[in-house]
Amino acid sequence: MLQGTSPVSRLFFGRDDAEHDLADGLLGGVFLHTYAYREALSGRKSLIIGRKGAGKSAICRHLGATDGHPGTAVLITPDDAAGDEIRRFELQGVSGDTAKSLIWRYVFAVHAARYLCEHARTAHGWRARSSVKALRDFLEANDETGDERLYDRLRRGARGLQSANLSLKAFGFEAGLGLNGASEGARASRQLEVLENGVSAAFVDLGCAASHPPLLLLVDQLEQIWTIDPDSHALVTGLLLASKQVTGQYGGAIRCTLFLRADIYDTLHFGDADKFHSDELRISWSQEELAHLALSRAATSLKATALTPEQLWGDVFPPTVSGEPTAEYLFRRALPRPRDMIQFLNACRDAADRRGGEHITEEDVLTATEQFSRWKLTDLAREYSVTHPFLSQLFLLFDNHGYVTMRPALETRFEPHRERLQQEFADYADGLTPQGVLDVLFNIGFLGVKRGHAVVYSDGSQTPPQAGEDEFHVHPCFRPALGGLGPVDVTAYSPNRIGGGNFQLQVVQGRDVSLGVSREARLLDDVTRACERLIRQLIRAGLEDDRQEWVRAQIGHVLAHTSQVREELRSGASVDVTQHVLNAADYFGRLAVQLREQRMGDEPITRRLEDEARVLIRAAGGAVGGGGGSDSAP
Repeated sequence: MLQGTSPVSRLFFGRDDAEHDLADGLLGGVFLHTYAYREALSGRKSLIIGRKGAGKSAICRHLGATDGHPGTAVLITPDDAAGDEIRRFELQGVSGDTAKSLIWRYVFAVHAARYLCEHARTAHGWRARSSVKALRDFLEANDETGDERLYDRLRRGARGLQSANLSLKAFGFEAGLGLNGASEGARASRQLEVLENGVSAAFVDLGCAASHPPLLLLVDQLEQIWTIDPDSHALVTGLLLASKQVTGQYGGAIRCTLFLRADIYDTLHFGDADKFHSDELRISWSQEELAHLALSRAATSLKATALTPEQLWGDVFPPTVSGEPTAEYLFRRALPRPRDMIQFLNACRDAADRRGGEHITEEDVLTATEQFSRWKLTDLAREYSVTHPFLSQLFLLFDNHGYVTMRPALETRFEPHRERLQQEFADYADGLTPQGVLDVLFNIGFLGVKRGHAVVYSDGSQTPPQAGEDEFHVHPCFRPALGGLGPVDVTAYSPNRIGGGNFQLQVVQGRDVSLGVSREARLLDDVTRACERLIRQLIRAGLEDDRQEWVRAQIGHVLAHTSQVREELRSGASVDVTQHVLNAADYFGRLAVQLREQRMGDEPITRRLEDEARVLIRAAGGAVGGGGGSDSAP
């Protein structure tokens, strides 16, 4: 299966973007025909919505490839110059949305006219119908015969529509005839109506709708020209209106499919928005689909067509990472979209290749996890830099905290920064409230909300956090970058460390005297019994499983260190048992305080932590044989 050079050196999961994947020849061999692709191909869905990296452009490019849409496809991707031209386009007498829809309709009509002239020649013979000849004459009269940039086409169309001087003689229409006194918008609409009727006539004369697949217009990468201003809003809204008009105007001979980022589409508010619901499809990926995509890409790069999941996740990758099956570990720590999967898996591969390994090890995956998390936290702020420019500052509220946050704790953290953020981001001040912050962080997938027994992360269709929903989890993808590896905002146990918390202020340092072995042994027994009682209490506590496991693990560390100290003592080593007991007492006290501050501490367990801390402090204070609570304590 994996012969020749090492698998790692040949392994590659692809590029970060569809354009380069297509150029490398990888996309065609591993493209997954998802539900979203099938719906777009059939024409049942014409508005494909997804987050950055969800695969919109991959679907778009594959539809335009030779093995995609069976007819002719035209790809339209506005650049900055084209975007500026559309944003500046306005017409007296009509709204911004309507004006932008007219310039988009002009672009679509010109593409259709160019297609018909070529199609009539190649598919219907040299004898041109009069309607096709009229289109050819129109294109020549308006300098639209060449393969020019979208910007040039927009510039000519804008000038012609605004000044009502498009040459429409080919259709028997004189510029300005019957339009005296009309508004700019009315004149532009009339000119466009003449052009679109001419295109429709040619489609009807050639019988294309019944005998050929439709011309497919694909519009992608609008995020390249999007800004958070009214003209950008009108640019996209106008495109939506124009695409809807195209479907009805040309009797099924043309289809227009749009690919929009979810954060752009979700900001749009216009009167006809309800007419697009049946056209919408939001891209979503299941773990099974992502695993299938990973397998097919690995098999292609390794030239191992028979590669099985067991070989990929047990031979190329380690079987488990941190006790979790590797595939589950990886996909749980990435947002569910292909780009994240590709980047994470390539990072694992790169970590192994740098050290010259033949296989990816658990340590390689853990190294990649840290790097990937830092990438994604930065990328998330960049992804929403237009609509939520304050994100990087909100992320600081979670830096070096537990990944589980209760609503009151978040409100407490946010309050000292509220006024500064509202002043710095004045345009967004109304939303910079504790509830507004929760809504934003949930909608972008940074936070999940505890609902029932599950943590729910947004996929674009989830209900925002409601009143009474008070527990939130940072997505596993971002936890390493924030330092929030544990579920609760408590300090991990560290030997030989006494913190400066309020609880420890009560400690009286043990006397510098030589203690007998029996007393040292009894002190260690006190710590051991305290840990055992705490673990029994924890089992009965009301903490959730992940938090209970975290706290239990920390108590387990205290117990393990106590056993280590006991062994060192038995071997004759010089050990400061008093210091160890004070460390344990201090840690239990601080743990109780931190659990209570997080509003997630079950009262019996926090009280038990405080009680055990006090008992250990008294024991270490000097009374020989002054042990802790009874062995029979619950």
